[in-house]
Amino acid sequence: MAGWTLCVLVIFLSQNTGTVWILSFLLSISYLLKNCGVVPLQTRIVGGDNATAGDWPWQVSMHFNERHICGGTVINTQWVLTAAHCIISRYLLYFGKQTQSGFNPHEVSRSVSQIIMHPDYNSTTFQNDIALMKLSSPITYTNYIRPVCLAAKSSIFHNGSECWATGWGRLSQNEPLVAHDILQEVQIPVVGNNLCSSFYSFINVTITCNMLCAGELGKGVCQGDSGGPVQCKQGSRWIQGGISSFGIPCAVGIPEVFSRVSEFQSWITGHLAGTNVSFVDNFKVKCLC
Repeated sequence: MAGWTLCVLVIFLSQNTGTVWILSFLLSISYLLKNCGVVPLQTRIVGGDNATAGDWPWQVSMHFNERHICGGTVINTQWVLTAAHCIISRYLLYFGKQTQSGFNPHEVSRSVSQIIMHPDYNSTTFQNDIALMKLSSPITYTNYIRPVCLAAKSSIFHNGSECWATGWGRLSQNEPLVAHDILQEVQIPVVGNNLCSSFYSFINVTITCNMLCAGELGKGVCQGDSGGPVQCKQGSRWIQGGISSFGIPCAVGIPEVFSRVSEFQSWITGHLAGTNVSFVDNFKVKCLC
């Protein structure tokens, strides 16, 4: 069927040159809606704090008792990726959300029908801080709701690599423990595990290969950002490298710690066999230095 459709389009284009642009546009939209990590609207401004609607279409807001608690990411039409330490019962998940208050015209919500936490998650050490949530019914992709790509096992994150964190968490440790109203974005550098370990050794926290560190003084994640992504760009696509896990709040010059997505590729695909989850092989992000 796919091959026949392509032949029909080629014949149609050759006989009706005036429709070439229209069909090309439709094919481009189809590509964008099917592929991970692509932002169709291209609205975001580098260096901004407030994200614009559609800038991060895979960002999920997890609500409990009508309040934002944690973040997550869309990985396909049925599943959301988040941190295990975020998991409680009776979550309502919001997609296409920009602000926590007011009307969000592109927003949809789903309840959760199944939760899969990593069996080796340790709430003391935050090892294997990762979980999957299945939606009560599939979502439909739009310009404002899309899946993120995931970093595959072969991915490399160099010290100083340029990435972005997003979420509705507090803007500083001195703010109340409530979600920020507007989705925030911040550019942060990846910090190598050896250097990161030196920051955390004084409180006897072990940074393992399953973890990814990122952040610097004045730029990082905070409470309320947990479960959300740190994502890096390759070409026109965004790839999620980490899941916000823990840190010393907030952005005090000590990098925050994320669950390293690439180390959980087998675990994710093992549970989601038969569904469409996109891992990007040989992903390397450029260095800021």
